[in-house]
Amino acid sequence: MKIMGISQPGGPEVLQYTDAPDPHAAPGEVVIDVVATAVNRADLLQRQGFYPAPAGAPDWPGLEVSGRISEVGEAVRGWSVGDPVCALLSGGGYAQKVAVPTGQLLPVPASLPLEDAAALPEVVCTVWNNLFMVAGLQAGEWLLVHGGGSGIGTMAIQMARRLGARVAVTAGSADKLERCRALGAELLINYREQDFVEQMRAHTAGHGADVILDIMGAKYLGKNVDCLAYKGRLVVIGLQGGTKAEINLGTLLSKRGSLHATALRSLSPQNKAEVVASVMQNVWPLVEAGEIRPIIHCHLPLTAAGQAHALVQESSHVGKVVLTVQQDQKVRQTA
Repeated sequence: MKIMGISQPGGPEVLQYTDAPDPHAAPGEVVIDVVATAVNRADLLQRQGFYPAPAGAPDWPGLEVSGRISEVGEAVRGWSVGDPVCALLSGGGYAQKVAVPTGQLLPVPASLPLEDAAALPEVVCTVWNNLFMVAGLQAGEWLLVHGGGSGIGTMAIQMARRLGARVAVTAGSADKLERCRALGAELLINYREQDFVEQMRAHTAGHGADVILDIMGAKYLGKNVDCLAYKGRLVVIGLQGGTKAEINLGTLLSKRGSLHATALRSLSPQNKAEVVASVMQNVWPLVEAGEIRPIIHCHLPLTAAGQAHALVQESSHVGKVVLTVQQDQKVRQTA
């Protein structure tokens, strides 16, 4: 099969379209003929040499795919060859085929184009796991999402609003903020021009954020703690602003706040399956009803993965960038 591999750590130019052995389904697995995958920031880190694949995973990028099952392993029940599926992966999605445990599969809703379903598994599982399984976001609470225009951000807005929470976002442009408003965000903060702690306090009459979903890490750590409400929960899922910082533990103690740092990719297959099962029960009905949808900036062919990485690195996109396996597919702007 063809894959988009990494020749050596570096920029987008090190992504190379090359050959790899076809995968085969082990017991409890299926093989998917990939129709599309999607770009995540973890892919960029892996390409740069900062985020190697977990043991046992392919060493090329790709944390989610959509496609059709082409092979079923032993002891597999409930899935058949030809089924349209999307899947959460530990890696290897930038390829024509991928093997995946059945616990990480989700059915593709009939109303959703198969290639668009590739933009769902990573963001839906990340948002559901962190906001609801970890932080316990409740209806009526305030959620602050950093990077509201990202794939994670656009999904977090939709899911939080559908489940009754109020949403504030940060983003770096008026256009991104307007897109967030259209998805249901109530408080729009331009981080280039405004202080999110001041804005959050002013808009909530001093209450602050009950839950913060953070992609920045060290750079925002102290201010995030300042922004928390009483019994607030800070969930760090990204380190774009660095890995080391100091916080005032007295502030965290006085608020009875909590700090969680999580990574979905490193979970065991069993733990991933638990997240996927919870998503299937609690979120997938909303996806199937069209109440939650993937926000897709554009589709590019897999052979243009370098261009896609550069686009995501620039942060000029809104939502997800999808890579299709059709080599001759032209760029299709959808956002």
